[in-house]
Amino acid sequence: MAQRDETQGGPEAGPAAFFRAQHAAFAATLGAHAASAELLDRIWMQAFSSYEHNVAEQTGGLPPLACRKGCGTCCRILVVATAPEVLMVARYIRGMAAGFRTMGIDLPARLAATPDAPAGASGTMALGHDCPFLVEGICVIYPVRPLACRGHASFDADACIAALEGEADEVPVSEPHRTVRALVQGALQSALRDAGAPWGLYDLVAALKIALARPDAEAGFAAGCDVLHPALVDHVSREEMGRTFDRLKG
Repeated sequence: MAQRDETQGGPEAGPAAFFRAQHAAFAATLGAHAASAELLDRIWMQAFSSYEHNVAEQTGGLPPLACRKGCGTCCRILVVATAPEVLMVARYIRGMAAGFRTMGIDLPARLAATPDAPAGASGTMALGHDCPFLVEGICVIYPVRPLACRGHASFDADACIAALEGEADEVPVSEPHRTVRALVQGALQSALRDAGAPWGLYDLVAALKIALARPDAEAGFAAGCDVLHPALVDHVSREEMGRTFDRLKG
């Protein structure tokens, strides 16, 4: 799969080469802005802009997606996210909460009322509840939605409904969306790991509850503290993930 990393300015042939280019770009940002108040913004924007750019390049000629505004069928899947993603969503909620309340939408209350993912949840459509940010089929944090949400794209809405109801095991998803998301997110985790920063994946709901309850969450992350650790998801051991990242870096 040919990928191009816009932060590097040249073509990269193959997933491993793309991962290495992404890792190097994230590492450079972390090194250059380690003590900067802009670090979180820069890392977040770099991850999302690289994802969107490369997905656009990889999906030319594919059938149209079934995903559309008002369809929230997949919004019952366990969503895991890196610390920068969680912290940016928390910042968005803080900034937008008052405005949403004027429309009768209490984001902090909706989040507080949503249970954390059950132990052993694997990302299937079996959490038993909707995402707290799904309001009348619309994602109210759409501008800052995590990479996991961006990377889940289906070609068949009926198949998504069947999977939600337990009547199907497979959904025809866009492999470029899924692959680019995994590579960008993995490269970000790898660069965070090498920089001594929190690099795990967290249950979005549980992690946001922590971040919103701690005004110092962003400062803690910048200082290298894993303030979101209670929400850590460990479907794959950190040791195994680390070995995979090291192999991909070559």
